[in-house]
Amino acid sequence: MVLISALCRDVRDHVIADEEFNLFFERHHRELGRLAYLLTGDADEADDLTADAFVAAWRRWDRVRNAAHPLAYMRGIVARLASSRVRRLLRERRKLGAMGAGAAEAADGPDVPAVLDVRAALRRLPPRKRACVVLRHAFDLSERETAEVLGISVGTVKSQTSKAVAELEQALGGSTRITSLLLQEPRLDGPHG
Repeated sequence: MVLISALCRDVRDHVIADEEFNLFFERHHRELGRLAYLLTGDADEADDLTADAFVAAWRRWDRVRNAAHPLAYMRGIVARLASSRVRRLLRERRKLGAMGAGAAEAADGPDVPAVLDVRAALRRLPPRKRACVVLRHAFDLSERETAEVLGISVGTVKSQTSKAVAELEQALGGSTRITSLLLQEPRLDGPHG
């Protein structure tokens, strides 16, 4: 009887965990997909990254759901996965460049909307700076929350965000509308809009 009772509890706990995860997914998939898009600059890559983040979350669902801030925990997973993918892509591009297969990317013309200019400038930032500026300005996280998500100090968040904003402003000709442009939903590059 004790074994049956324990088995019933395990099944009930598993069903509850499934329901909690599904609800969490429904509530936060779009936001985390947007974060992935802003960090990678590529809609397909963002979709893959978001799916991978939710797979990782499901595997550790007890840890995620018991975290003080489950959404912040998930943002951290997305940011780390994005950083890993960017590093991997950079290594691959360096290898291709060394083999002579690298081609210079064409610059966007002056008629490209400002929001796409910001996204292009974001893609040129190193992963940590990009993550700091996106989390601070597009997701309106505090310096402390951003530090927790990225696993870095508040001082590093401050300096990386400041440097990233300065680099973005320089790349965009001194535009002070970076924050408002970051807040706009992606529309032209995929399903995140």
